[in-house]
Amino acid sequence: MVSRAQRGAVADWFWTIDRFFLVLFLLLMGIGFMLSFAASPAVAERIGLEPFHFVKRHAAFMLPSLMVMIGLSFLTPRQVRRAAIILLIVSIGMMILALFFGVEIKGSRRWFSIGSFGVQPSEFMKPAFVVVCAWLFAEHARQPEIPGNLFAIILFGMVAALLVAQPDLGQTILTTAVWGSMFFMAGMPWIWIILLGFGGAGGIVTAYYVFPHVAGRIDKFLTGEGDTFQIDTAREAIIRGDWFGQGPGEGIVKRIIPDAHTDFIFSVAAEEFGIVFCMALVALFSILVLRGLSHAYREKNDFNRFAVAGLVLQLGIQSIINVGVNLELLPAKGMTLPLISYGGSSMIAICVTAGFILALTRHRPEKRAQERSLFRVSRAVPAE
Repeated sequence: MVSRAQRGAVADWFWTIDRFFLVLFLLLMGIGFMLSFAASPAVAERIGLEPFHFVKRHAAFMLPSLMVMIGLSFLTPRQVRRAAIILLIVSIGMMILALFFGVEIKGSRRWFSIGSFGVQPSEFMKPAFVVVCAWLFAEHARQPEIPGNLFAIILFGMVAALLVAQPDLGQTILTTAVWGSMFFMAGMPWIWIILLGFGGAGGIVTAYYVFPHVAGRIDKFLTGEGDTFQIDTAREAIIRGDWFGQGPGEGIVKRIIPDAHTDFIFSVAAEEFGIVFCMALVALFSILVLRGLSHAYREKNDFNRFAVAGLVLQLGIQSIINVGVNLELLPAKGMTLPLISYGGSSMIAICVTAGFILALTRHRPEKRAQERSLFRVSRAVPAE
């Protein structure tokens, strides 16, 4: 146990970190590792790999992910901003390169293949984009003559264009929703809210007519016609699980669910552990988002407030999309369940998000004491 009397980076980190957030992130990672035993062996055997191939890779990804999360949690808000700027520049550059030199999978160019490891730059772009936009919104709020909102709009347009070019409409919708929420918190005029709403609706309509795979998924969702094997088997797994599940390793439908270890791991969890377990999992994500928004509400610093709110909303909305697809409440879209689904890029990128949240929510009593002292001094000095 670290004593309060000790001084040093580790001791200061231990006593200033939001341990509730830390435990919540570690718990979700642990649940994800447990579910990898249930979901991934059938997938591995189906494609000719040894049963625990993805389990071992999941475990291998957990160590660097934890190192990234803990390492970033030591940063100050200024260092978080600088790290985000660097990460955003690198990830946008890699997204541009991926359009020309990336690996094409199912008609999309989103990945770089480095040996047996695939890197998806857009996953790392998301937390960096949120932090940089939070800084731009905060600078505009602090000094209205600085065109921070305009720069944030330009940056959003650039990122959205790259995501559409891949194409990755799911990530585009997620990024738009998070950016719009932050813009709203930053005091966006109502005219902008209306324009953003019309723009989003227009974008979905355009995507329907421009991208055949988007039209196909929406049509299948609305009519139930066509190839609905993924959704049908996911629904069957959830129904078969009932309230308390079939038990660990007793799932049958999971063996034929495509992408059971990534996009449809929620359905596997429902079949083996039951609806009650899935409700508890949803509750954990809800608590994470609500705690983050509560912290943002109390935060006096605009940058910290916008960044924390945007980061937890990003995790929350991504979770809603994944669970909504599994429950047939949303059209099929390949998107992982944060910290639960298998995926190296996804896990490390989500841990970047978690590290930023932990860094920005650390208690800094010495800073607050300095601010109170300066406030008292400013009140004591008579006006000229």
